[in-house]
Amino acid sequence: MPDFHLLILYCSLFISLFFEVFLLITYLEVKEEIKSEDERMKKSFSNYPTVTIIVPCFNEEKTVRATVESLLNLNYPRALLSLVLVNDGSTDNTLRVLNQFNDYPQVKVLDKENGGKHTAVNLALESVTTELVGCLDADSFVTPEALKKIVPYFEEKTVMAVTPSIKVHEPKNILQYIQRTEYSWSIFLRRMLSSMGALYVTPGPFSIFRTRVFCELGSYHHAHMTEDMEIALRMQKHHYKIVNSHSAHVYTITPNTLKGLIKQRARWAYGFINNGIDYKELFFNKKYGHIGMFILPIATFSIFSAIFMVSHVLWGWIEEASQMLNRFQAVGFNWKLSWPSFDWYFINTGVLPLIVITAVGLTLFILYLSLKLADGKFKLHKGIFYYLFLYTFMVPLWLIKALFDTVFKRKVSWR
Repeated sequence: MPDFHLLILYCSLFISLFFEVFLLITYLEVKEEIKSEDERMKKSFSNYPTVTIIVPCFNEEKTVRATVESLLNLNYPRALLSLVLVNDGSTDNTLRVLNQFNDYPQVKVLDKENGGKHTAVNLALESVTTELVGCLDADSFVTPEALKKIVPYFEEKTVMAVTPSIKVHEPKNILQYIQRTEYSWSIFLRRMLSSMGALYVTPGPFSIFRTRVFCELGSYHHAHMTEDMEIALRMQKHHYKIVNSHSAHVYTITPNTLKGLIKQRARWAYGFINNGIDYKELFFNKKYGHIGMFILPIATFSIFSAIFMVSHVLWGWIEEASQMLNRFQAVGFNWKLSWPSFDWYFINTGVLPLIVITAVGLTLFILYLSLKLADGKFKLHKGIFYYLFLYTFMVPLWLIKALFDTVFKRKVSWR
């Protein structure tokens, strides 16, 4: 059994190292490409396409006004921008807030019975006639230049969807500061996956599509409460190109309680697992390139390796605590204090410690690159320390729940 345990441990560490090195090599390859994109975004762009933004809402009276106002404040030609606000059977004052925007000529308000986010977006899609269409969740806010930093990518005819960079809106507690750092990591990851042609999520906050994607592939599906993941996998299956605009910033409100965070992330993980099952033909299929051969398999393996690695660390701590307790019971507490000594002879130079140190070092370096890409420069803040010391031990909480819900076919709710 110990040998099997070590085998799993080495496999987990090897795949983590492999993925980190893979990311770094990709970054080195696209570093100049990122700089050229940034320069291109600074140039004037005159051939703006028509765009419709859909805002699906369910009980969002507290945030939807700011969401719509951020869209109205977009630095984009008014005549080319349309907004469709859909009330999905809210039981609060959401519809009343939406109706306050009826006087804007580019705004259209729809009201329907509750059926879920995908039904709200699909209702709006029925009347969309613009070249591009996107969605913005009613708890998110776009920066004025966000759309202008997305549409130039559509000059390339093969690009079918562009995803933005999502940041945490005004973090207030430890959990939200942790998520702030995590979202910065995600900005880096999405940009690297974009270069590989391996994006498997088109996030609800402000992903923009060519409208013909939905004409050719169909509308949104329920998709295990993660319709933004399913449509991306559907596009990948049909070889539709998805890219990322790392400079198009969108801010979203994140959970401020551990219960809310676990519920949100368990839904995301549950959606990944079950959409992965639905699109299992993509896995280890050379026809789908990096996403099929590397990204989806590694993302799936990471679910189990994360649970195993954290369990391994916690079990080691429990064993160490047990040994300390036994020593205390045997000889009592040693009150003598002395300066700690150091001897190179006792440094563990085994393979496992070296692999762990290398993996941690690469993780820190990638985190540095992530923060630099997300914010334009690296700046230390408390969220980084919260993330490094707490986040790893939180991840298994929602991964285990997602696996449990999948195995026992439990119904997952949005709220």
